[in-house]
Amino acid sequence: MLIIGIAGGTGCGKTTVVNQILNELPEGEVSVISQDSYYNDTSHLSFEERVQINFDHPRSIDFDLLVQHLKELKQGKPIDQPVYSFVQHNRTGDTIHTLPRKVMIVEGILVMSNPELRDMFDIKIFVHADSDERLIRRLKRDITERGRDINEVLSRYQNTLKPMHEQFIEPMKEYADIIIPNNKYNTVAVDIVRTIINERL
Repeated sequence: MLIIGIAGGTGCGKTTVVNQILNELPEGEVSVISQDSYYNDTSHLSFEERVQINFDHPRSIDFDLLVQHLKELKQGKPIDQPVYSFVQHNRTGDTIHTLPRKVMIVEGILVMSNPELRDMFDIKIFVHADSDERLIRRLKRDITERGRDINEVLSRYQNTLKPMHEQFIEPMKEYADIIIPNNKYNTVAVDIVRTIINERL
């Protein structure tokens, strides 16, 4: 099993890169695990308390479960990924049954910040995008898809997102095997990743 970790700041375009990689690979041989599915269960908190959580700090992620699930997949066992609701700031109770594949892509802003998880990656990719561009994308997504208002998004960006990015995400570049600039010139980097995967398949 080839395990690829894809990290980068919020709105950097990780999903776009994942889709570009998946685009030309054989169907059914690659599976994606999203860090977003592994936010801690916050059922014991009220909605008001959940809203106050710093979701951009590594403490907000259940890395123990994510590492355990990846180990089980490596052993050829299927897993049940939690399903997370960004509207409720909590797991929904549903799960996604995920089968082991020849290639597993693990993506999320903080996936390289956990040493145990990072050591499981055969290829580590960091997607880089300009901070203004990331903020614009984050604004559009949170307002249209997650029902946030502009003041809430900007306040969260200033108070938690930006400082957490500088503390926990940007420094992870040093562990990356490949840094992909997220612009129209990133096709070469994506082709290289795709070639490596095809060789392993």
